Amino acid sequence: MMAIRAPAFNELRFEGIGRAFGAVDALRDISLTIRRGEFIALLGPSGCGKSTTLNILAGLLDATSGAIWLDERRIDALRPEERGFGMVFQNYALFPHMNVRRNIGFGLLMRKVSRDEIARRTNEAVALVRLGGQEDKLGGQQQRVAIARAIVIEPPLVLMDEPLSNLDAKLRLEMRTEIRRIHSGLGATTIYVTHDQEEALSLADRIVVMRAGGIRQIGSPEAVYERPATLDVAEFMGFRSRLVGEVVKSDDIWGTVRVGDSTLRGALAAPLRTGGQAVLAMRPADLAPADADASTVPVRVTSGEFRGDGFSCAGLDAGGSEIWFVSPCRVGIGEIVNLRANPERARLYPAGEG
Repeated sequence: MMAIRAPAFNELRFEGIGRAFGAVDALRDISLTIRRGEFIALLGPSGCGKSTTLNILAGLLDATSGAIWLDERRIDALRPEERGFGMVFQNYALFPHMNVRRNIGFGLLMRKVSRDEIARRTNEAVALVRLGGQEDKLGGQQQRVAIARAIVIEPPLVLMDEPLSNLDAKLRLEMRTEIRRIHSGLGATTIYVTHDQEEALSLADRIVVMRAGGIRQIGSPEAVYERPATLDVAEFMGFRSRLVGEVVKSDDIWGTVRVGDSTLRGALAAPLRTGGQAVLAMRPADLAPADADASTVPVRVTSGEFRGDGFSCAGLDAGGSEIWFVSPCRVGIGEIVNLRANPERARLYPAGEG
């Protein structure tokens, strides 16, 4: 029976956390509650503040404002070792002269845990990350060793900073499955930093989308993927094609915009004013060539790449907006193609946002 378990707590709370580097605000008013057992992904482009947030939580950076609470205990003033969190760095930070067993048990040794207890917990961690038979090796599967080292200390939180970014595509897929399995088996709370949307969608219970030092959206993977709250979140989640038009009709759920001679429909991301300007955002896969009518947009094709199951294409509409779409057959450069958007997959945002 596995004895390594995460200690119990109810919630971790960020309350108005900020971090300034000189005159630059790297983080602004980060407020977030994380429940015990959750897998949280901090998702966003480089420089958005996600690693800074994780480093403040770990105690590697000081916040310049706000507080962090673990239940009723304020922890942001504690030293890193007093917080007791496990951390997996991007470069793993393993000791090259130590074998797998010694690397995993190092944190316990520093905590002056007894030799028998170190051996017991190390063996359990080795089994949990499936490194049996490799305990005496130098090097090897560093990401598994780093995860084992993080969990063997029985932390309330496991913090992971882009741990798979240096792996090839096949190994990344394999390790995603392993990380989720280990998280579930340990009963831990995991906070995972990534810029990879697919990684966040496949791993997380909730995704925290960050941009320019702030939180833009918090939600389930399905909500963030299907219903981005803002235009910049939509762009980051793959809504690459944008058309700006005049709002001709709007209710609580749907809106209709006029773009040139075309009339297009989409789901509302926010209330719109009839007669105002709005942006219709779409993923390339939700735009396809069709016979011309009032609900299609003509574009002049500027590129087309074969992707095995079809062609990934780009073109310009009459107003000069770049539109990406998918075509089942080859289209010629310079050809005019009429595109129809799937209204249930298109999202409408107020113009000037994001």
